[in-house]
Amino acid sequence: MTNLHINGRVWLEAQERFFGIGRMELLEHIQQTGSINQAAKEMKMSYKRAWELVQSMNCQADAPLVSTQTGGERGGGASVTEEGLKYLTYYRGLQERFQQFLAEEVNHLPI
Repeated sequence: MTNLHINGRVWLEAQERFFGIGRMELLEHIQQTGSINQAAKEMKMSYKRAWELVQSMNCQADAPLVSTQTGGERGGGASVTEEGLKYLTYYRGLQERFQQFLAEEVNHLPI
């Protein structure tokens, strides 16, 4: 089998899953759109699911990763906080290091 490769996923967790690739993408979309609803639409997920993920991250972190505001002239919105940006930056680096590890580990396959 010369076509073998190694695949995997990495995430951060405490009592439950805290931060992974999907949550990273959600925060990136919130950052781009300024809206949880728009981020959910872009990811083809329900608003309810996106809201639950944001709430889960905000409750588990020492400080909220997403800040929300309701109402107002423009109908409210959401933004990624400084804490959220720290996790985005860290997790992007972690993903890069993890992918590098997987690529290097292929050299150790017994083929």
